[in-house]
Amino acid sequence: MNSSPRQAADKPLAGWRVLVPRGGPWGDGVAASLRHQGAVPVIAPLINFAPTNDPAALDEALADLAAGRFDWLTVTSATTVDVLYAYRAQIPAETKVAAVGETTAAALLAVGYRVDLVPEQDNSAAGMAEQMIALEPEPRDILTLRSEIAKPVLTRMLSEAGHRVRSVVAYRTVGVPVTERIAEDVRSGRINAILVTSGSVAEQVRTQFTDLPDGTLIAAIGPRTAKDARKIGLGVDVVADTQTVDALIDAVGRFALPHAIDEFAPKTGAIPRIES
Repeated sequence: MNSSPRQAADKPLAGWRVLVPRGGPWGDGVAASLRHQGAVPVIAPLINFAPTNDPAALDEALADLAAGRFDWLTVTSATTVDVLYAYRAQIPAETKVAAVGETTAAALLAVGYRVDLVPEQDNSAAGMAEQMIALEPEPRDILTLRSEIAKPVLTRMLSEAGHRVRSVVAYRTVGVPVTERIAEDVRSGRINAILVTSGSVAEQVRTQFTDLPDGTLIAAIGPRTAKDARKIGLGVDVVADTQTVDALIDAVGRFALPHAIDEFAPKTGAIPRIES
């Protein structure tokens, strides 16, 4: 059933078509949040995650984790949580868990793990390292699970502070080509906004959508993601106030819909499409 004009007016993203760059439970959750704001989500995974090339190292690290050989476990993405859950990783009560931000913390809690630390201000690897170093003046044993392409900021900072850090690749990030239909929707401007949630997503947007219309809004989930995007030549129009999906969607909602009419509403006459 179509929304009434009043209902649409009450929703800040009514009429928007927003590209969601990841699928699975994460993508479904983002799509539900967008629908609640009146938008039409278009789930088009630009990246996916593949197993590590060194499964033996990951198996050994998780076995040592279960055996209580680490004082801390650091988790820097929701995808790492997926790996922990898939491996049925056991985290002893005496091992503290640090999550890089609220999204990662929520993912940990959702599958039954606890969270002992979330950076209070800087939701980044550097922010997490700084807070852990302040909390732990004595050397500790720390397991950092990461993506193959992650920068070694966390490991380097913790090691330089005197901690014993084992850095293990938990997964690889790979690009996923979109369908020709999605590519054409982006080229034609029918996609009004693209959510950019990581440097890997930014790279795929830059690579796959070489003819982005000027009116397509590029929204980055945080300053680090925006910096990574701009470094590879992808312009960013808005950056979320905090590194959460809700903040990202709210950031998009501050803008007026680029198209002056609802191009998807039933048309009774030959009304030309109005572009910004």
